Amino acid sequence: MAVTDPVDARLLAALADVGKAAVHEIAAKVGLDPREAAYRLVNLSANGLPLLVGVESDPNGLRAALAGAWQQGRPQPQHGPAPGQPPQPHHPGPPPHPAGPQGAPSGAHPVQGTPSGPHPVHGVASGPYPPPPQQQWPAQTAPPPQPPQPTQPPPDPVMSTWGPPQSALWARGDQPPTVGPPPPPPAAPAPVRTGRPGDVLETEGLEGERLAVQLLEVQDPADYLFAAAGYRLDDGERAIVVHTEVTNRGNTPFASLPDNYLELLTADGGVIGKAPVSLTSRPPHKIGVQPGETTGGHTVYVLPEGTRIASVRWSPRPEPDERSLVWSIDD
Repeated sequence: MAVTDPVDARLLAALADVGKAAVHEIAAKVGLDPREAAYRLVNLSANGLPLLVGVESDPNGLRAALAGAWQQGRPQPQHGPAPGQPPQPHHPGPPPHPAGPQGAPSGAHPVQGTPSGPHPVHGVASGPYPPPPQQQWPAQTAPPPQPPQPTQPPPDPVMSTWGPPQSALWARGDQPPTVGPPPPPPAAPAPVRTGRPGDVLETEGLEGERLAVQLLEVQDPADYLFAAAGYRLDDGERAIVVHTEVTNRGNTPFASLPDNYLELLTADGGVIGKAPVSLTSRPPHKIGVQPGETTGGHTVYVLPEGTRIASVRWSPRPEPDERSLVWSIDD
């Protein structure tokens, strides 16, 4: 594809100088609005130019923002009496009375459809009841016989020991019920994130992909491979080629470039990113790893000749986190 638009040409020239950068950084270099720069880069990529326009996010942060917006639009519960009904006055309840038939306590009873508790009757607040009047009997006259009072059945030993059926006490009535949720299951051991060249290390992608990454080879130096591909090293520089394989062991496709954030860590704590070149004799990684698929590729690095490499690090995002993998190569 031939690039005829001068703005597109300036945009591609700035991108070719750095190899990899954020959209807003490229837009600032050429003096464009980031939205226009992103629009132009997407169109150029769709028309066959060798560039990839990506978007990176924090999935947990986005879900939290969406959840906050949903909570703001959710109606709040209303408290207090229903519209059109006066508030119920509070009155002290009647004193306790002996149990009546079937073990039910005498006194105020709840009314169907209203909260249980004492209630006023015909506008008169309930309160202590006056004692019943004592009947006077003529001298030497026996009171009339009283009807037999129903007796309470003896307590069921099963209920008193084990409690009501289908309850926690039914399982163990001789112990008090436990309060609170059950303890969480023991956590699974954390996967190993460090190793040596040749080891397969497991991790997760940004969307929960189950990935296994293997460091197969670190070719240092690889100046002759770099020169055979038509590139030239400056004085005091050397090239390194790293060969890795990525296996998707989950059900979610991995949609990124597998070596996008494959970096070299130097002995003095420095970080070296990959060079924007590919070798004909050592094919690079391709974008995406489907579930059950294993793909491999080579990554090229250009660094000062005297730099000592200590390890290789793979991460699913630019900033390393708990999902990063590290292979130590410093003998």
